[in-house]
Amino acid sequence: MSDTTPDAAPLAGRREWLGLAALALPTLLVSFDIGGLFLALPHLSADLHASGTQQLWITDIYGFMLAGFLITMGTLGDRIGRRKLLMIGAGGFFAASLLAAFSTSPLMLIIARALLGIAGATLSPSTLALISNMFRNPKQMGTAISLWAFCAFGGTALGPVVGGILLQHFWWGSVFLLGTPVMLLLLIVGPILLPEYRSPQANRLDLVSVVLSLASILPVVYGIQQLSAGDGSSAVGPAIGIVVGVVFGIVFTLRQLRLPNPLLDLRLFRNVRFSSSLLAMLIGSGTLAGAGLLTSQFIQSVVGLDPAKAGLWQAPTGAGIAIGAMVTPALMKKVQSSTAILGGLVLCVVGLALLSTVTRTTDVSVVSLSVGLVALGIGPLFVLGTGLVVGSAPPEKAGSAASLSETGNYFGTNLGLAVLGSVGAAFYQSGMAHSTVPGVRQTLADAVAAAAKLPADQSQALLVKARDSFTDGLHMVAVCGIVTIAVVIVLTWFTMRQKPDAQAAAGAGEAAGQPDPIAEPATLTES
Repeated sequence: MSDTTPDAAPLAGRREWLGLAALALPTLLVSFDIGGLFLALPHLSADLHASGTQQLWITDIYGFMLAGFLITMGTLGDRIGRRKLLMIGAGGFFAASLLAAFSTSPLMLIIARALLGIAGATLSPSTLALISNMFRNPKQMGTAISLWAFCAFGGTALGPVVGGILLQHFWWGSVFLLGTPVMLLLLIVGPILLPEYRSPQANRLDLVSVVLSLASILPVVYGIQQLSAGDGSSAVGPAIGIVVGVVFGIVFTLRQLRLPNPLLDLRLFRNVRFSSSLLAMLIGSGTLAGAGLLTSQFIQSVVGLDPAKAGLWQAPTGAGIAIGAMVTPALMKKVQSSTAILGGLVLCVVGLALLSTVTRTTDVSVVSLSVGLVALGIGPLFVLGTGLVVGSAPPEKAGSAASLSETGNYFGTNLGLAVLGSVGAAFYQSGMAHSTVPGVRQTLADAVAAAAKLPADQSQALLVKARDSFTDGLHMVAVCGIVTIAVVIVLTWFTMRQKPDAQAAAGAGEAAGQPDPIAEPATLTES
C-alpha cells in the first residue's frame, strides 16, 4: 500500500463539517451523564432513600446496559442505516430522560437509567461510524476523531459544572433533563446535515448472539456488585451469577468463532497491538471513573462544598482528558505512538500517587489536580486507540468497529465504578462498623445527614470518623489504580517493542482504504 493512496480520498466539505457539529450533540450528552450523576447521587439517595446497593445500581446500570448493547447496535446500524438508528436512539433517550428526572423510587430510577443505557448504545457507534463515512481523507478523519473525543471528554468537564449549577437551584432530577433539548435539536438537524449509510451487503442480526452477549455481561455485573456491597448477605447467589456469566461468555465466544458473519469478529483480537490497546483503554477508563466517583463525593461530603463549587473543582477531570485528546495529533508529529501512550500512563501514576496522600484537611485544589493529571495522561491513549479500531475496518463494518472501541471504554468505566466504588465503600463500612449512631454505616451521605441532627460535639465526632473512613477508601482506590496502570505500562512497553506484522498491517489498511492508525508519525503526516 503506497503512502499516497490514502490521501487520494476525497476531502470533506462544508456539509460534512456541519454534520460533525451535529454529531457533537449526542457525544456531549452521553458524557454529561456520569459527571452530573456523581453530584446528584447524594441528593437523590437522601430523597429516594436509596441503599448502598441501590446507589451502585443507579450509578452502574446505565453504563453496563450501554456496554451490553453497543456491539448489537453497531451491527444494527450497519444493517438498517446509521442515521436512522441515531434518530431512533435520540427519541428513546429523550423519553427515558423524562422518566429518570421524575422518578419516585430507586427502582423506577434504576429502570429509567437502564433504558437510557439502551438508547445511549445507539448513539456512540452511530456517531463514530458516520464520521468514518463522512471523512474518508485520513488527515481529516484524524482531526474529526480528535474533535469528537474533545467533545466527549469536554462534556465530562462541563457535566459537573452544569450539573452543579442546576443542583444549586433545582431538584436532583434537573440533571437528567439536560438531554431533552439536545435530543430535540438533534432530531431536527440530523436528517438535514447527516448522510445515511447502510451496508449493501448487511447480514441479518444474530439474535442468539445478542442474547448470549447480554447473558454474559449482566450476571457478572450482578455478582460483582452483590459481593462488594458488604451488606452481610450470602455470597452464594452472586458467586453463581458470576459463574453463569462466564459460562455464557464461553458459549458466546465459541459461537462467534463458528459463524461466517459473527456479531463480534474475534479475529480482530489476533492483532496484539489492537487487543492490548483495547485492554489499556478499558483499564484506563475504569481507573479514571473510579477515582472520579470517590473524588466527587470527597469534594462534596468531606471538603463540604456545595454542588455548584464542587462541579467547578471537578471540571479539570474532563478538561484534562479533552486537552490530552486535542494535543495528541500534534504530539504524534514529534514522537512515536508508543512514547505518547507510555508517557501518558506515567502521568496517570503521578496523579494517583498524589491522590493517595490526601487527608480530610487537604486543600481541594490538590484533589482536583491529582485526578486532572490522571485524565490528562489517558487522553492520548483514547485517541490513538479509537483511531486504531475505527481505521482498521472497511466502511461497511465501521459501526461494528466503533462499537468495539466504545464497548471497551464504557464497560471499563462502569466496571471501575462498580469495583473501585465498592472498594471505597468496603473501607468506609469497615471504618464505621463500630459506630453507635444508627444508619451511618452504609454511606458517607448517610453519616452527613445523621450528623446534622446531633448535638454539636457528637456531630463533629461523627463527621471526623466518617470522613477519615471515607478517605481511607479513597487511598485504597488510588493504590489499586497505581497497580493496574503499572501493569498496563509493562504490558504496553513489551507489546510496542514488538514489530507489527507488516503484511497483516498492510492488509488491514487496504481492506479499510486507510493507513495503519498506529503507524509512526511520518506515515501519518505525509501528504
